[in-house]
Amino acid sequence: MKPKTLLKVLAVVAVFVGLFGWSYVSRTSTAASIQGAAGTNAPQSRLTAEETFYDFGTISMRNGDVSYDFKVRNATGEDILVPTLVTSCMCTSALIVAPDGSTKGPFKMPGMGYVPPANETIRAGESRIIRVVYDPNAHGPAGVGQIDRFAILTDASGGVIQFEVKALVTP
Repeated sequence: MKPKTLLKVLAVVAVFVGLFGWSYVSRTSTAASIQGAAGTNAPQSRLTAEETFYDFGTISMRNGDVSYDFKVRNATGEDILVPTLVTSCMCTSALIVAPDGSTKGPFKMPGMGYVPPANETIRAGESRIIRVVYDPNAHGPAGVGQIDRFAILTDASGGVIQFEVKALVTP
């Protein structure tokens, strides 16, 4: 093989190895930031939620999407801005439902396409519904078994509320 051809082949291989490495690091850092978003280091949001966990029990892929509404309330004396709402997996989405029934979203997992900013202001004394929607068909036939997914709401001060849904997915 000619030296120029060998150098070109090595350059192409180096580019592919670099792209795969970059993709892996991006994917792991995004997953880590989502998984750790409501960890011990994240401050608690000034918004309150009566519940942050829901178990759908056993659900069938045949029956399609399932959803659950979590209520958040601003019990403070000042308005609170919610700039972001994200989820832990592309199979899960979240919506913000206003008192008049209008919705914002869907909000999904960052790093897997564009996630719009929530930019929702919850005035003092007001509440919103955070609707978490899980699509049991998103992972195809391999997606059966126990799932545990999250929707993470972050207020402007960095405070976090993490909503968790679980299910046992059957075909």
